[in-house]
Amino acid sequence: MINATVPLLGFAAYSGTGKTTLLTQLLPLLKQHGLRVAVIKHSHHDFEIDQPGKDSHQLRAAGATPMLLVSPYRRVIISERDPASAVTLSDQLQALSDEALDLILVEGFRDEAFPKIELHRPLLNKPLLYPDDHCIIAIASDQPLDPPASLPCLDLNQPRLIADFILQLFPELDHD
Repeated sequence: MINATVPLLGFAAYSGTGKTTLLTQLLPLLKQHGLRVAVIKHSHHDFEIDQPGKDSHQLRAAGATPMLLVSPYRRVIISERDPASAVTLSDQLQALSDEALDLILVEGFRDEAFPKIELHRPLLNKPLLYPDDHCIIAIASDQPLDPPASLPCLDLNQPRLIADFILQLFPELDHD
């Protein structure tokens, strides 16, 4: 089980289920409670947030790693990784260790051991994850399901109820 100093909750689902959509709905609801929430999103694709021709891109190309770009509005740290090495959630949590956070939400890292809410849409014809993942603590679906009684079933279309579930799960978070 992943050991984090800040409460950690994942959202596990197959692609196209709506993980990012749900997180974008949950974040403002959790912030209304005064929470400082980080999100770690795992991508299986290469991505580029820097622009060729910009100073930061030139410095990275010259060998700077990590490259820290900061303004009065935001900060980004760009670190190069060996694509052959595994991406682990523990490594990503270390990158957030200096941040003042109340909660970390995780999109992806489905195969790692930490508490997760499974998102499920029966119309996608994908199997449920909970039978093979003992870390799933609830299911959010857009259709009624019949999970074991010990597994809460949430309405995927009711983000406020999911936010309430999160606040009940981590009672130390509710700053109201």
